Amino acid sequence: MRRSHNSGPKPDDKPPAAGPPAPPAAAREFRAADFAVIRLEDFQEIARLEADLVSVYTPVNSQERIALRRMALAQQAIFRAYRLEAGLCASAMNEFCDGRGDLTLIMNAQFVGDGDIEITQGQNRNMAFAEGFQRMVARSDVWTVFLRYQAQAERNYRRALEEFERLRALRPELAPNQPVPQAPREEELSAVPSPGHKRVRRRRQSPAARSAVYTTPLSPAGTRAPSPFEAPT
Repeated sequence: MRRSHNSGPKPDDKPPAAGPPAPPAAAREFRAADFAVIRLEDFQEIARLEADLVSVYTPVNSQERIALRRMALAQQAIFRAYRLEAGLCASAMNEFCDGRGDLTLIMNAQFVGDGDIEITQGQNRNMAFAEGFQRMVARSDVWTVFLRYQAQAERNYRRALEEFERLRALRPELAPNQPVPQAPREEELSAVPSPGHKRVRRRRQSPAARSAVYTTPLSPAGTRAPSPFEAPT
């Protein structure tokens, strides 16, 4: 006696776990403010950089637009590296400044001379900056890491530019984005029949029938018969 194999689901079987729900379309959109440093950078800086790149390079498809977006992000990283450099220099200066902003390090009197050489305030600050720079380098490799960060930002920009140039060379092979359809003009709308309108199909007439329709009948006396649309005389 054969046993029947039940192919239906067993009570212990669990339905396959569904993956995480797809994020809404608004969450997948590119937002420039997500890449800005709070309280340091303008939230619309990347958006302005991207708009400038679009106006210069005029992309024709979405992939070229993404490449320009990468270029905008790399440009912001380059500007951020310059901000970081300015902050490191200010930190080096802060090594020899007191609470009032005066320098605690001054040049040696023997080096300066007894008033026979003009010493400017800028030269004193340059020396204080150099001394602070040496202290920072002696304590950590922060400047080495900074130079790596700056070089990486510039490499990312060149890579994004090379990617855009590669895509631009493929324009004859890649189909551009479809243009947005234009709204029909008023005269085009008037030519379109209404939904309840039915087209009446006219039957073709023979040449004899067309001549009979357009031939005016004559009266027995040879005169033209009056038309029903003419006023009686």
